[in-house]
Parts: sequence; structure tokens; C-alpha cells
Amino acid sequence: MRSVLSLLYPLISLSVLVAIWDVSVRFFSIPDYLLPSPTAVLTSLINGFIDHSLWPHIATTLGETLAGYIIGSFLAILLGMALAESLTFERFVWPLLIALQATPKVALGPIILVWFGFGAASKIVLVTLVCFFPLFVNTVNGIRRTDPELLDACRAFSASRGYLLLQVKLPSAAGEIFAGLQIGVALALIGAVVAEFLSAQRGLGYLIASSSVNMSLSTMFAGVFLLALIGLCGALAVRWLQQRVVFWEAGGKQRQGR
Repeated sequence: MRSVLSLLYPLISLSVLVAIWDVSVRFFSIPDYLLPSPTAVLTSLINGFIDHSLWPHIATTLGETLAGYIIGSFLAILLGMALAESLTFERFVWPLLIALQATPKVALGPIILVWFGFGAASKIVLVTLVCFFPLFVNTVNGIRRTDPELLDACRAFSASRGYLLLQVKLPSAAGEIFAGLQIGVALALIGAVVAEFLSAQRGLGYLIASSSVNMSLSTMFAGVFLLALIGLCGALAVRWLQQRVVFWEAGGKQRQGR
């Protein structure tokens, strides 16, 4: 029952927003070239699925986003563990990472295109850069916030440094790591769309940009809707995985709810 209600509440909110949108378009007689009706957007989606024109764009954006997200997340956790465990490594690397994060990724776009070409590789690199830093910071902070008394108790039983990292610190930081993974889902999609805006021949970002040339707002809204749906599915997938992996936090929340 709780799962049904968790799905029902947002569906009710979405239905109310769509109804307000539809009534506003009809009541104020807003032309389609300014704001299409929900019916027009739904028609564009259905036609795109039927004639298979949307599937290549969806597959391209999904592939670029997923590849960059996996690479960026892997590097973020790996480097976060190394930096949290080594003060020397932090002194050498941390200022460079801060400088990289402070640099607008759009400014790096043309350079990435020159280095990696106009294909999928440049999009994957940009997605990797965009979703790397939030997870990296969360990993470092989560590991360093491990309970000192728990670490001292493990050291009293001659636990090795590797054991402390893998069996104590990482589980303790798992909640923050998954929070970074949640943020990375949205940022990965943003990186993929920005990269497709810069240079692409396929993808939802390319679809939106090309539709703006002929002022096809219904197609543009359809692309935005698909991006929102992909982002929602990705966030729910990470949340589901978190409940399975960090099961002790989920159990604690359930007890608090009772």
C-alpha cells in the first residue's frame, strides 16, 4: 500500500499540472509557436515512437550518459578513496581538482571536441567531467567522517589499513556516496545534452536544438519530457540500488517512520 501511495501522489501532482497547462493554453488562446498544448506534445511523442524517429536519439543520449556516468563514478570513488587515505596525494592533487571543477565545462567543450572528435567519445568525456566532482567530494567526506571510536576498536584487534578502508570506512560512507550518485544522474544528463548542443548529429539534445530552427515547439517539449523521464528513471534506479546495498540505513528510516 505504501508503494502504491508513493506512486499515486506524484501522479496526482503531475495530472494537476498538465490540466492547468491545458486549460491555460485554451483559455488564453496561446499560439502553438509559443506554448504547445499537452495534446500536441503527446501527438509528437506518439508519432515519433511509431515512425521510429525518436528511438535513435534516445539510444544515443542514453548510451553517452550511461558510459560517462559509469566512468566518472568509478574514477570519483577511486580517487576519493586515495585522497581520503593519503595526505601527500591530497597536497598534490586537490588544488588541481578544485581548479578543474571551477572551470565551466562548456568552456572545455571546444577543446574536448578537438581532442576527441565529433563522435560519441567527446560526449562521454564531457559527461565524465560533469558528474565526477560531486561524487568525489562526497566520497572523501564520507570516508573521513567514519566514527573514530569504531576505527580505534578495529585497530585494537590489529585490523589492517586495507581492511579498515574496505570493511569499515566505505560502508560508513555508503550513504554519502549514493547521495553523490543521485546528483551525478542529473548532471550526467546535463553534460550529454550540452555536448549534443555543441556538436552532434543524433541525440535528444540535437533533436531539441534542431527543432528550435523550424520552431517545432511540440517536438522540443517532447525531447524535454523524454530527458526528464530518463533522469527520473535513473534517479529511481540509484535509489533502489541504495536501499539494497545500504540496507542498514533503510531499516533505520523505516523504524523512525513508525
